[in-house]
Amino acid sequence: MFKNKSYIGISFIILIFGIYAIPKIVERVKNGDVVKGNRLDNVEAKSSKEAKLLTIGPAPKFELTNQDNVKVSNETYKGKVYVLEFFFTTCPSICPKMNMSMLEIEKTFFGNPNFGIVSITIDPNHDTPQVLKDHAKLLGVKSSNWNFLTGDKNVIMDLSNKGFNLYAGENDKVSGGFEHSGLFALIDKDGNIRCRKDEFGNPNIYYDGLDKKGVRDIQQDIKILLEE
Repeated sequence: MFKNKSYIGISFIILIFGIYAIPKIVERVKNGDVVKGNRLDNVEAKSSKEAKLLTIGPAPKFELTNQDNVKVSNETYKGKVYVLEFFFTTCPSICPKMNMSMLEIEKTFFGNPNFGIVSITIDPNHDTPQVLKDHAKLLGVKSSNWNFLTGDKNVIMDLSNKGFNLYAGENDKVSGGFEHSGLFALIDKDGNIRCRKDEFGNPNIYYDGLDKKGVRDIQQDIKILLEE
C-alpha cells in the first residue's frame, strides 16, 4: 500500500512538470531558440580566439652570407614560415642542445618548401662560410632551406640585441667566450614575429630551444602558420 502511494505521488509530480514544461519547450522549438546554442557558440569562439597566434610585429631586416657564400636576407624567406636563432659553432654550453632541438624541428617539416631555418653566428670572426658549412655537415643538416649565416660582427650583435632583443655578448670569463640566449624566434609568411599566450594571457614572444615543451610548442605553432 505504501509503495503504491509513492508511485502515485511520483506520477503526480511528473504530470505537473509536464503541464508546466512541455508548452515552454514547444514554444522554444517554434522560435528556434533550442537550436541556437548560444553558450556552445561562445565556447567555440573563445577556443578559436585563444588558439590564434599573436602578431608581435615585423621581424628585423637582415642580409648576411650563408655557408655557401650566398647572400641571404628576409626576402629569401618571403612566403615561408621560419625559425631563427643566434649561436656559434664552438659553443660548449647551450648550443649543442639548441642544435638538437633545431634538428628535431627540421625533421618534422623536412621536405616542406614553405618552411625554413635561420642560424646566425655571434662569432663571425671564427665562423666563416666554410666553418659553417662544415658545421652543418657535422650536424647532418639535410634541408636546403636551413641557412647558417655570418657577416659583420657589429651588425650581428645589433641584430640580436637591438633587433630581436635576444641577448648576445662577449664574456672572457665564460667557457667559449660568448653568452647568448637559447630562445627561438618564429616568423610567419609575411615576415612577422608570431607567438602564443602564456597561462595568464601574456605573449610568450620567443620559444625555449632548450626545453622539450618549448620545442613542442613551436612545432605546433609552425603547423598553424603553415596553414594560414
